Amino acid sequence: MRILTRYILRQYLTTVLFALIALCILFVLVDLFDRLDRFLDHKTPYEVVIRFYLSYLPQIIELITPIAIMLSGLFSIGRLSNQNEITAMRAGGVSTTKLLAPVLAVGICLSLLQVYFNGWVVPYASRSKIELERRYLGNDSGHNVLTDLFFRESPTCNITIGRYDIDTRQGNAVTIEEFTSAQLPRISSQWQIATIAWDSASTSWIGRGVTRRWFESDTVRITAIDQMRIPFTTQHYEIMRLQESTDEMTFTELDEHIETLRKGGKRTRVLEIDLAGQWAFPFINVIVILLTAPFAAVRRRGGVAVNITLAMVVSISYIAFAKISQAVGATTSAPVWLVGWSSNIIFGCIGLVVLYRFRK
Repeated sequence: MRILTRYILRQYLTTVLFALIALCILFVLVDLFDRLDRFLDHKTPYEVVIRFYLSYLPQIIELITPIAIMLSGLFSIGRLSNQNEITAMRAGGVSTTKLLAPVLAVGICLSLLQVYFNGWVVPYASRSKIELERRYLGNDSGHNVLTDLFFRESPTCNITIGRYDIDTRQGNAVTIEEFTSAQLPRISSQWQIATIAWDSASTSWIGRGVTRRWFESDTVRITAIDQMRIPFTTQHYEIMRLQESTDEMTFTELDEHIETLRKGGKRTRVLEIDLAGQWAFPFINVIVILLTAPFAAVRRRGGVAVNITLAMVVSISYIAFAKISQAVGATTSAPVWLVGWSSNIIFGCIGLVVLYRFRK
């Protein structure tokens, strides 16, 4: 690795680390002052407060990483420009592409790492944070009881559960309706089950107090069974996931959750767009570098203040466009991936144009 590359990377990475630490501390202090009354009212032990913010830290890092990268690009590259080091590098034959290549490489690596971090590390930490919040800062009564659940096992089979207890893994007032076909639905049989219980050993449901009715022409046959295995393929963990916030789900779990909801006949386009947007979000790091580093590398009147203002305008525009495009995309028939990635595509193209103009 060339000395110049190491020098630029050292300047940039040091600033990134400092910005992350400073922003995390600032975020925690502001949030602590906001929650202080609740901590005191519930007499929360100080060790629980520490555990709460340790669990909250990954979510904070997820939110502030693009901001830290933006500020680091402005200050580290801006410092090189203000001290005429970029001018000296160009005079020494270093092209602008080579000048910014190390910073772009860092942005790409951070984006790839953040995909895993946002998609799997943050949800696990969020579960711990939410559980602490429910236990020590609020009322969690009834949290593990779900009511009025509806599933579509297949196009010809619907299932409803009146009440399901997550802890005991038991459901009450279960009805299974089977139809002749999806095109011309006519009920062929109906199960009414007093209680169902999840059997972990056989990964199946055990029904008690089962009454089954067959509808044939103008007759109805009825069979009563005390206990039997129920043909219900939706598993306990899929039902359990219904009581979780999407913030508590990894990318794979959220994808499975969407499939469960889709199988139940619910519209899932908004969730699908949100998931696509979550995959796209980490790559804002690269876009931020493309947009801010060329600005910072050119000396302007007003110095860093002008660069920060430009960067903030770009950042706010990105966030606004992302929210608007997702809301509008949910009402259209555009491909989900295109809606979720539209902000990255458009602002990425703008960043490439800015980089090209800076190179010239």
